[in-house]
Amino acid sequence: MTTKKTATKKTAAEKTAAEKPTKKATPAKKATPAKKATPAAKAPAAKAPAAKALAKKAPAKKPPAKKAAKNTPAPKPPGFAKRESRAAMVERAHAINEVLAETYPYAHPELDFEDPFQLLVATVLSAQTTDLRVNQTTPALFAKYPAPEDMAAAVPEELEELIRPTGFFRAKARSLLGLSAALRDDFGGEVPATVDALVKLPGVGRKTAFVVLGNAFGVPGITVDTHFGRLARRWKWTASEDPVKVESDVAEIFEPGEWTMLSHRVIFHGRRICHSRRPACGACPVAPLCPSYGEGETDPEKATKLLKYEKAGMPGQRLKPPADFPGPPAPPLGG
Repeated sequence: MTTKKTATKKTAAEKTAAEKPTKKATPAKKATPAKKATPAAKAPAAKAPAAKALAKKAPAKKPPAKKAAKNTPAPKPPGFAKRESRAAMVERAHAINEVLAETYPYAHPELDFEDPFQLLVATVLSAQTTDLRVNQTTPALFAKYPAPEDMAAAVPEELEELIRPTGFFRAKARSLLGLSAALRDDFGGEVPATVDALVKLPGVGRKTAFVVLGNAFGVPGITVDTHFGRLARRWKWTASEDPVKVESDVAEIFEPGEWTMLSHRVIFHGRRICHSRRPACGACPVAPLCPSYGEGETDPEKATKLLKYEKAGMPGQRLKPPADFPGPPAPPLGG
């Protein structure tokens, strides 16, 4: 009897279940207001173009983020240790010199000269100006005053006018008149070949003396100009700003036989690639050995645009460059 009642109840439940869908079907059909609510559904769609427009404008806000990323310090090239011993620094310095020798096998003094007197005068004139400007100025100067005796007897105003393009022409004229007279009176018209004698001449310091000694007499010397000092500090060869101390520190790293050519190579590199304001780090052959890598442009394509002189296919600084110089000669004054 219990079984029959259960079966009866199930049948009734089944009937109600079958009846309920049919009853709810009519409300489902009448739920056309949900279909009519399409305007409400279309309202978000109408706003979609505005959202898309905002999404399109969003990338325009990304460039500042990119600029910030460029200003972050560039990673150091592989092979450089931040902390290194004295021995490791010396080894790295010699490796840099080897790279420079391969990069600039034609490195040379960038002043035009034919004898020690011309080199001495040109070096004095090169202060606070470019070697190119000096080279463009000295042809007329040496044509009028070919020897110390001639320059010592020059009319100051005429000498000043000839060297005016090099800047600071009055002070430089006084130096040239003084050193020419000293060469005539104390050295028989000849340029001395010692540091001690040269630095006693008016307008001649250690830098000028070593330029003359190394290139006119073959006496080893380190020429610490602004380029050499800057790179020596960037490469951690020295921490000093004093040219005499820089000279002393670098002299302890390299043998005297390397001093003159090392000076040429470092100065060449400073003028062509490792500039003061924007070093071309991404185009620098010394980058893997440089503790200061990343101070300049690291992108290779952008760095290449920063190269100067023959590295950029432009003329060098000499009107009469050596035969092995790979670039074109500089134009004369007004050329």
